[in-house]
Amino acid sequence: MFKRCQRLGAVVANGVHSTSGPNLQDPSQRIIFKMDPRRDRLTQRSYHEVTGDNICPSMVRGVDYVRDPRLNKGMAFTLEERQSLGIHGLIPPRFKSQEEQVKLCKENVERYQEDLNKYIYLVGLQDRNERLFYRLLSENVEQMMPLVYTPTVGLACQKFGLIYRRPRGLFITIHDKGHIYEMLRNWPEPDVRAIVVTDGERILGLGDLGSYGMGIPVGKLALYTALAGIKPHQCLPIQIDVGTNTQSLLDDPYYIGLKQKRVQGPEYDSFLEEFMQAVVRRYGQNTLIQFEDFGNHNAFRLLARYRDKYCTFNDDIQGTASVALAGLLASLRITKTKMAEQTFLFMGAGEASLGIATLLVNAMYKEGMARDEAASRIWLCVSLSLRTEFTFFYLIYNYYLLLNLVLFCTRVKDSRGLLVKGRNDIGGQKEIFAKEADQLTDFLEMVNLAKPTAIIGASAQFGAFNEKIIRRMAELNKRPVIFALSNPTSKAECTAESAYKFTDGRAIFASGSPFPDYIHNGKTFKPGQGNNAYIFPGVALGVIAAGVHHISDDVFLLAAKTLAHQVKESDLEVGRLYPPLQDIRKVSLVIAKAICEDAYHNGGASTYPEPADKGEFIKAQLYNYEYTKATPNVYAWPQV
Repeated sequence: MFKRCQRLGAVVANGVHSTSGPNLQDPSQRIIFKMDPRRDRLTQRSYHEVTGDNICPSMVRGVDYVRDPRLNKGMAFTLEERQSLGIHGLIPPRFKSQEEQVKLCKENVERYQEDLNKYIYLVGLQDRNERLFYRLLSENVEQMMPLVYTPTVGLACQKFGLIYRRPRGLFITIHDKGHIYEMLRNWPEPDVRAIVVTDGERILGLGDLGSYGMGIPVGKLALYTALAGIKPHQCLPIQIDVGTNTQSLLDDPYYIGLKQKRVQGPEYDSFLEEFMQAVVRRYGQNTLIQFEDFGNHNAFRLLARYRDKYCTFNDDIQGTASVALAGLLASLRITKTKMAEQTFLFMGAGEASLGIATLLVNAMYKEGMARDEAASRIWLCVSLSLRTEFTFFYLIYNYYLLLNLVLFCTRVKDSRGLLVKGRNDIGGQKEIFAKEADQLTDFLEMVNLAKPTAIIGASAQFGAFNEKIIRRMAELNKRPVIFALSNPTSKAECTAESAYKFTDGRAIFASGSPFPDYIHNGKTFKPGQGNNAYIFPGVALGVIAAGVHHISDDVFLLAAKTLAHQVKESDLEVGRLYPPLQDIRKVSLVIAKAICEDAYHNGGASTYPEPADKGEFIKAQLYNYEYTKATPNVYAWPQV
């Protein structure tokens, strides 16, 4: 910080100056203090120092209302506000409502042809006018969410070095070890309630993107606010940079992170330990820390290490599991069956698959089934992948339209196959799901062996559920359940069209990213998007509101059941296993209320006194994205 002022002469007291001081009769020597140009009034802060949502009028200047995205209303400032704040003339002489601004922003987004340009426009809007950005997103979830989150955020992360505009969040590197608390103090917001942190090792299905992964925490927290009303200043995105093992990034001249191979082992672990302790020291024990897109080898052990010590969860493991379970619970209303009657076969055995499988076991256990018996109904296919030896393909794709992938190539299986007993690579949570069976490497053979009622893809292998597999599922089941959950859309195991087409419209389908409606034999199917955004915003809101210290799997089981109950019969009739995306904010509030009530019932809440009406209590905490009056209220005194 610059000093508030710089003394240029002797101290003048009582109108008398020192004989060695300046001659006050000489106008050139009458300036005693020179003000810091960044603080031209000693009691005022410059606009970038405004923090929180409770703005003190005496601490900001009129021009700050134009510069600060938290205060800016664009042409929605009234004439009185413009004149009172001294910004009259700095804004065009047109007065617009926020509704008009939202309409204009929608039209601007639609003008762009490429999704990445739409993403850049929305990021720019967030940097200019925060309330307008969140209102646009909240009121147009189905259109805007695929732009600020999956699938477009995947492309944004890959191009992050090219589209980076201004700081948003904290970058903490391995070189900052020993000083993480000091770095957290650099963040200007003292009231942080939720942190989303990634080390960028496994971004969606795109692999190790290093510091380019910052787009994920930023996008997640935007949904915290837009879909659950958590206040923006209470959210902090953090990128942990320990290097990257992706050689193309190390060679990329625009790469914004450390150009070194990843640090692993004890040094990595001690670095994460310091980070967790620093967060609690800076913001308190109740600070929610969401782990996002960590590599498989770190994700499970970090969750196991910290889940009972901190307020933390891993969305890739627990959030994905919860939204998938919700879809499966909703599907039971179509098949008229029970969970205990189902058999599940997973393509992939990473974070998402193991998270879903574990929560399925918990769900069946809660219904009275032994854990071993529940696990016996779940089959895992480990790291099945397809290696393309000769590639020549034509792919036309955008966030709402995935046309046919025409592939002229030879595919060779490169696989460890079905998870069976006797393998030397089974450990941890996988062991309970290992089967007494032959080692199979062909997924169709696995379908024939397990005879599943549902196949669930979390492998990031586009087209892994091919025509033969889907048709076989249709032969085995009257209403086969097919979940292609991998993100982004280009990594989905199959398209909605394939699922419906090859089952003659009998498939119960859900995906991780959006697919367009599909018409089959005159019936329109609206495929449900099993997006984690149905779960993590509501979970975070409920946890923050109740002051929950530790987040157990029971929280995500409760969230899944609550979400499934929000699915209407009209949704199921068109093949949708989740509520419409446009209702996701309402769903988040219902989930938050359920979690809050459960926390107080089970003694897990720390916010006291206990509110009588949990729903109204939560609503009182929500962010208001509508404009508020920019000038203080004026009122009269009695004559004195």
